[in-house]
Amino acid sequence: MGDTTVTTLEGRHEAAAHPVAQEAGPRRLRRLRAPRRPRLWFEILLIGVSYWTYSLVRNAVPEQRAEALRNADWIWRLEDRLGLAVEESVNHAVNSVTWLIVGMNYYYATLHFVVTLGVLVWLYRGHPGRYAATRTVLFATTGIALVGYYLYPLAPPRLMNGRDFIDTVMVHQTWGSMASGDLKNMSNQYAAMPSMHIGWSVWSGLTLFALATVPWVRVLGLLYPVGTLVVIVATANHFWLDAVGGVVCLAFGYGVALLWYGRRPYALPRTVPGREERPPERIAVPKQG
Repeated sequence: MGDTTVTTLEGRHEAAAHPVAQEAGPRRLRRLRAPRRPRLWFEILLIGVSYWTYSLVRNAVPEQRAEALRNADWIWRLEDRLGLAVEESVNHAVNSVTWLIVGMNYYYATLHFVVTLGVLVWLYRGHPGRYAATRTVLFATTGIALVGYYLYPLAPPRLMNGRDFIDTVMVHQTWGSMASGDLKNMSNQYAAMPSMHIGWSVWSGLTLFALATVPWVRVLGLLYPVGTLVVIVATANHFWLDAVGGVVCLAFGYGVALLWYGRRPYALPRTVPGREERPPERIAVPKQG
């Protein structure tokens, strides 16, 4: 008969310690990247602190007026060479219809926040497994936009010299833009590039189109950023190239989420099990020969 090999408990621990230690790091990383059920108090706190920080940093960027106006002139000349300098024509055409431009002023002031928060709440309640990844897209998009405000100050069309743009909030005496009227001293006047009205609206629209099951909601998801583009141009708050900047920032946000989660946010599981439903983790111990 063959010899019997006896492995002591101490020896088994020594044999198992090394591979377990090697796996601990990747396991922690997988745990961090795994979809988890969002906590309401944490999300409210995170959104509040993040928006406060965003506003603080955005408004703390130096208002480099001369450079911002030069950049606006350059953007206008570029669009003109492309044959797409349409902002002034759209601004005047829409301003001639009072009820329409007043409605757009309020659209610009409110839906930017209402729709974005509404989609976040909808995700939190209906798609908890996708919430964190999709929220990460939004936060990364906003974060890189702050870099754009710092590196490329840009005056909106309504502040350009030598052009005939109409500040529709001022003319029609509607509240709406933090950069017009009595509120203009509370906001950076020269943070037009990129447009987060577009970045956030495209994020909202894509999320609704990808995840909603009701057809008309999906259609509204596609129309919302289109309507936002018309509004930001008609109210002379942005060039259409600012909208391109917003989409580029959004692409960066999706890239960050894809790298971290390993999958597109919308491809993640819709729900995640509660803590009590999670199976206990098993640690594989190599068999001794």
